[in-house]
Amino acid sequence: MTKPKEIFDRNTYRIEDSVGYLMARARTRLAKAVDVEFLPLDITHAQGCIVMMLASGRYATAAELARELYIDSAAMTRMVDRLEKRGLIDRMPRGDDRRVINLRLTGPGRALADALPDRYVAVLKKNFAGFTADEVDTLRTLLRKLLDGSAAAEAADKQEGK
Repeated sequence: MTKPKEIFDRNTYRIEDSVGYLMARARTRLAKAVDVEFLPLDITHAQGCIVMMLASGRYATAAELARELYIDSAAMTRMVDRLEKRGLIDRMPRGDDRRVINLRLTGPGRALADALPDRYVAVLKKNFAGFTADEVDTLRTLLRKLLDGSAAAEAADKQEGK
């Protein structure tokens, strides 16, 4: 019986072929394209993500957003400050625990959240023009599998005290 081929091997590792490197480059390319698309709106890709995540109703605090987006709390605070200064979000103490500050989209923030999906879709259409629908579905499935596996690995590490 032959030994199965290793997926990742130190002896054949090359940065330019690294899955992590390629994913990071792809993410950067998409983020830059979104930044260009958002220029007329005077917001960045990162700020647009915050607006969209608040609009989803699944996130309510800067801490939740920072955890989900892997952004340090200082950077998140700066982005929230900018969005608040522009009148797109409000900070509101949570009624049951005044130490917790909820974030809420204002009217202009909700209007922006309604306009952003068209711009995201335009960027995705342009950047995935050479892909079939099945290829995009496969990519989405594989990325979810990676994220689910990463979450499981993190949970196992926490349990082991790493």
